[in-house]
Amino acid sequence: MAPTNQDEYTQLNLQEKILTLGLNLIVMLCIESIGFVHGISLRSALASERRLRFNTNLRLLTAAGRWYNPNGALLNVISTVLIIISYSSASFIICLNARYTPPSPIESGPAQVVYEEHIAFVGIPLLILGVALLLQVIIALSGIWSVKILTWSSSSFDLTAALVHHTQLTPATFRCMRCVSDLDTDKGPVKPSEIQPSAWRVHPSIRKIVISLWGTIAAFAGLAALATYMPDIRPPSDMVIIYGNPLDTDTWTFLPNTMFPSITLTMWDGTGMLQAWIVFFVIIAVIQGPLTLGLHLSELIANVVRDERQWRCATGGKGLIMATNPVKTIFNDPICLVLFIVKPFLHWMFGLAFTIYNTAVHGQIGPPEVYIFTGQIYNLCIALFIFACLFTFVALHRPRGPQPAAYGHVQTLANLVDKWSPVMWWGHKEDGILYCHAGTSDHPLPDVNMDRVYAGSGAGSLAPLVIGTF
Repeated sequence: MAPTNQDEYTQLNLQEKILTLGLNLIVMLCIESIGFVHGISLRSALASERRLRFNTNLRLLTAAGRWYNPNGALLNVISTVLIIISYSSASFIICLNARYTPPSPIESGPAQVVYEEHIAFVGIPLLILGVALLLQVIIALSGIWSVKILTWSSSSFDLTAALVHHTQLTPATFRCMRCVSDLDTDKGPVKPSEIQPSAWRVHPSIRKIVISLWGTIAAFAGLAALATYMPDIRPPSDMVIIYGNPLDTDTWTFLPNTMFPSITLTMWDGTGMLQAWIVFFVIIAVIQGPLTLGLHLSELIANVVRDERQWRCATGGKGLIMATNPVKTIFNDPICLVLFIVKPFLHWMFGLAFTIYNTAVHGQIGPPEVYIFTGQIYNLCIALFIFACLFTFVALHRPRGPQPAAYGHVQTLANLVDKWSPVMWWGHKEDGILYCHAGTSDHPLPDVNMDRVYAGSGAGSLAPLVIGTF
């Protein structure tokens, strides 16, 4: 079946791609909203078990309580599957509606397909998306009901203040100049350091996330190479049909077209339509799963770096503002903004590489086909490569200045903040005979002295301790 008007088909195909991008954006907004609630409940659950270390946690890979609890391992696995299903459903919802035009009684020939001037929405994938989002909402709400929420703020400072207030966290003495990487050392007083450790060094999970991102790129690159040489392999399967050379200079574009040479997955063995839909849905979900998980894990890097940037505002002219709006934070922090934009865009690019071609004829959906466009897989690999390079650089970046790095680590923040106020500044507070004191105040403070040793309030008259260097 071929369209009678190529220009009309191209226009409708472009409209379909734009709507799919918008749908991916809506799905991302829903999942992120649910994830915020789920993350808050997980944070409070970890605090109740005395296991909370950082303000930001991997909510799908961090379990609290028993395995059947709302924040336990079982529901975390279910939530992961539901998120993958949500993004995969977006590729199946939108399709083109068509009608048959019978051949002229004078001219013999096959029936032509005329594409109408509107887009069709497939009901079953839309229902699956709605159910997946509803189940995620139920899991998030059950997490709220199962634990006492310490604070709804996403700020690491509001969380630390709440932990200190509820005596779940006790500031350590003589550590006013110790950063998060010094927690395992017994040394106290120390001179300021001109450079701080990177997030890669202080957070073990970040190293695993960066490695998983590059592993995802390698997997998609391997898939692209396999698709490139697929015509030479010729797998003996009734499910794989190969049209021409999958990649050349004319077809390596950003937006694909079903008229391009491609590898097509279709059911030619008499499989029922429902079975075909299930098989293709599972295939897409399995391939898209690593991408979904990789982008979710990247949230930890963005949020940990966001927490550190907020802390380092304490040495700026405007000071550190404790109260934060989670929505404004996304748009004020460049890394969070990049991740906010990239998430739906990369899922959309995945949909361009693995296009679900399902046409409705007179409102009746037909059997689906999966078009694998090799050029678009390479486009996805390039985009993922740029994304991974950026987040690797962010994870390896070492902040400058003597202000100790915390990266949202609640114990470190409790050690560094000695006076809580809505707006705080950090710097030199007190001179001593042996040791000086650095901390926070509700007014701007002078810079610390790089040649002096800092311990804490009231430490100036203490006997000398073992001085460590960073």
